[in-house]
Amino acid sequence: MEELTLGIGSRVQHAHFGPGVVVAVKYAQYRVTFMDHGIKMIDKTDPLFEVLVAENATAEVETASDVETSLLKILRLWGGITEVVSLGDRWKGGTLVLQPGDTTLKAKDLPIETFFHKIVMLRDRLRVLEQNINSHKVLTDEEKVNMQQYITRIYGSLTTFNVLFRDKEHWFTGDKSGND
Repeated sequence: MEELTLGIGSRVQHAHFGPGVVVAVKYAQYRVTFMDHGIKMIDKTDPLFEVLVAENATAEVETASDVETSLLKILRLWGGITEVVSLGDRWKGGTLVLQPGDTTLKAKDLPIETFFHKIVMLRDRLRVLEQNINSHKVLTDEEKVNMQQYITRIYGSLTTFNVLFRDKEHWFTGDKSGND
């Protein structure tokens, strides 16, 4: 059976670097952006490398043409792919405890780093959605604005989680009018 090559956007886990996303595919390596360690080149055969969610898997290997290199530079510049977002120091090593109202039920403990990673991934996916809407060729400007308003309201609904971020520049910001 032919081994598939992961595509850009695949979610991975590395024993040393933690969770990451494939941002480029080379002949024998993946370029992966890790949440706490930035961009690393990882051999496709690295035994410490695990695939969580394969995206755009193919039997073909992409080439590193000038067009591809330029496109990757643009994606990194405008797509926020290389951004490393840090958890606030006071939360590192912490636990999120979900305590049910029914005292006969057991509480759920979740490492705060895991929860934070999910919040960051949610934010990144909203940004990609926003870019897709802005660059859509069929939607009218009015339709784009209407969809952007919904995304802004979503960001506003997520401002509660800003307390987790170390740097204010990574915070969610939404509609300032309070119409949420």
